[in-house]
Amino acid sequence: MAKPSLPGRSSDHRDYQRVPRVVTAMARDAGHGVSAAPHSHERAQLLYATEGLMRVQTESGVWILPPRRALMIPPGVVHHWTSIGKVTMRTIYVEAGAATAFGADCRVIEVSPLLRELILALLTEPVEYPLPGRGGHLAMLILSELAAAQTVPMAIPWPRDRRLLAVCSAIVDDPGRARTIEDWAADVGASARTLIRLFPKETGLHYRQWVQQVHLAEAFGRLARGQGVGEIAAALGYASPSSFSAMFRRILGRTPQHYLSEWRAPSTADIRLEKTDNTTRC
Repeated sequence: MAKPSLPGRSSDHRDYQRVPRVVTAMARDAGHGVSAAPHSHERAQLLYATEGLMRVQTESGVWILPPRRALMIPPGVVHHWTSIGKVTMRTIYVEAGAATAFGADCRVIEVSPLLRELILALLTEPVEYPLPGRGGHLAMLILSELAAAQTVPMAIPWPRDRRLLAVCSAIVDDPGRARTIEDWAADVGASARTLIRLFPKETGLHYRQWVQQVHLAEAFGRLARGQGVGEIAAALGYASPSSFSAMFRRILGRTPQHYLSEWRAPSTADIRLEKTDNTTRC
């Protein structure tokens, strides 16, 4: 189950929506398979975990979030998430007025080392940190880093048509399964031509492009768990590691080896927070 990870600090998101501070931070830990029911916030949320994976869904998209990637969710957007493995959530909420600068759509951002440190530092401050003071300075720096953060094209657009919804759900549940669009059409009682037409109409992507987005999301999750490129390529049905890497780099501009090296690097931020937790418990 989900539980607070910092003594004396609530892990209930409702306790952070009307705090008289522009930016607030919440820490929450969850074991594998924990789900949050569909909900929304008065504030924008940066949904972020320093460890573990989260699958997040809204009516318009699905995202798989590995460490060092976070989802910016605008105020009022209904969403739900599921933990994949042990998750250490370190999320922030941004007052709705200040959040307008980040846009009206959900987007995945790269969490820079500085942003990561700032979030963890804000968690060592009281929820209602004194103003002026260190907490306020951290909050302003967080807003600055969010404004400069790079967007990562990791969204899986989600359809509403029931036939396409069945196809997309099956692909996400088993992304390495080798099936043609004709196979899927037979399963859902539609023609292949109908599905080919529905994909760009409902998701903005053609069938092959949509499947590639699913493969990217699955690959990010596997890379974060330390799997090698060859193993991932085979699991997703690619003829070779090089063909998988070429697809990955064409869309993201970086190789999977780049991210694998990044996630294997030790994090001073996590070490610092662990020391802070231990000090708090003493």
